[in-house]
Amino acid sequence: MLESMLTTVDNPFDPFDEYDLWYAYDAKVGHHTPGFLARIAVVSDETSEADQSRAIEQAIDEIVRENVFGTSLDTFLWIPKTFSLTISSIACSIARL
Repeated sequence: MLESMLTTVDNPFDPFDEYDLWYAYDAKVGHHTPGFLARIAVVSDETSEADQSRAIEQAIDEIVRENVFGTSLDTFLWIPKTFSLTISSIACSIARL
């Protein structure tokens, strides 16, 4: 399964390689993305790790699809771990769309 993270286009930090900086920025601006994802993903201690991963991926897909906050700075992105561009370059590319 492809490892991925949920982030926002305004966060300049890579959640894979700069998690502490990414998390600090996310909390500072009030997104609280990990907590939001935890509220959407349907997981429990009784489900297998594979089922938990699948539920988290489904929650990420739903959040990205629904764009719950609806503004360009709060748009959520799904970032696969193997993605070669930086978060900043992704944000710039999306801003041009």
